[in-house]
Amino acid sequence: MVRSLEKILSLDDFENAARRHLPRPIFGYVVGAVENNVSLNDNRAAFDELGFIPRNVVDVSKRNTGIELFGHRFAAPFGIAPMGISALTAYRGDLVQAQAAAARNLPMIMSGSSLIKMEEVAAVGPHTWFQAYLPGEPAKIAALIDRVAASGFKTLVITVDSQIQSNRENNVRAGFSTPLRPSLRLAWDGITHPRWLFGTAFKTLLRHGMPHFENNFRDRGAPIFAKNVARDFGGRDHITWKHVQQVRQQWQGRLVVKGVMCIEDALLAQQAGADGIIVSNHGGRQLDSTISPLRVLHSIVQAVPDMPVMIDSGFRRGTDVLKALALGARFVFVGRPMNYAAAIAGQAGVEHAIDLLAAEVHRNMGMLGLNDLAEIGP
Repeated sequence: MVRSLEKILSLDDFENAARRHLPRPIFGYVVGAVENNVSLNDNRAAFDELGFIPRNVVDVSKRNTGIELFGHRFAAPFGIAPMGISALTAYRGDLVQAQAAAARNLPMIMSGSSLIKMEEVAAVGPHTWFQAYLPGEPAKIAALIDRVAASGFKTLVITVDSQIQSNRENNVRAGFSTPLRPSLRLAWDGITHPRWLFGTAFKTLLRHGMPHFENNFRDRGAPIFAKNVARDFGGRDHITWKHVQQVRQQWQGRLVVKGVMCIEDALLAQQAGADGIIVSNHGGRQLDSTISPLRVLHSIVQAVPDMPVMIDSGFRRGTDVLKALALGARFVFVGRPMNYAAAIAGQAGVEHAIDLLAAEVHRNMGMLGLNDLAEIGP
């Protein structure tokens, strides 16, 4: 084990370590949500309102955390959620997360707001999914989908809760902005965090040049310091389910819709031809006061019983994962902690994070009296 990981005993420990390791603006971007953090806080509060009723004196010696999703049996019921600009927090961040997920037989979802070309990530992660923010024009949508298919991805995730850019004033307070703006404060933050400065920032610049947003469109996007970078994230406020249907007609692989928070949208996703949905409030990073996905999960599962319903936002413990499965989720995705783990120790850090969470699920199954995840219920 990497020495820096010896004292990391839970996913929350990664956040504390990343707070020390990363410059304040970079850490602020990852940890931050929007406005008053109501959604961010409710994501965690919802878990604490649910408790278990365990079965005891049960033979649980044959328990197994494996689970099947879309025809593949994964080693555990969770994967890595998409997170933008992961290569700014960790050297080649998207790559190390994809490699760690592959090593542990789990799926990782690559963010469209990433700084490494999708083709590179697809090459090292056979079970990596690609998450796209649809461009505002049908021709650009078609060109992007062609590129994703040519890259070798088998599962495409369309995020539908980001048509409007959110009010991330907390990022601004932390000194982070899009585009990044050079300043004395930013320089000082880098100098006072030398491990990140030399191990991530300078190393990236020397070996790969200035980072660009690589995957929002068919062609390369703007560099992170470009004044016009915000244009890559705008022009989506007119997108409707017809655009999702356009993707379905073109895309031959599995299609997942992410950002569903109500029964009506779950049904529309199903009608549009989605193969699965992810119940998500974007980790509290879009509309503040959106309730926790956990609170609407069971009703959505009941509304679309023949469709795999997955979930993300706020997952930190094995007990969190099991609570979601008990309410009908087929699979769980974990975001920020995997980003922190990559920042601290690269691929080894992400593998350690996966192992910690998988061990908690396995242990808790035993204390609940379960041998198979299919045995859990509300």
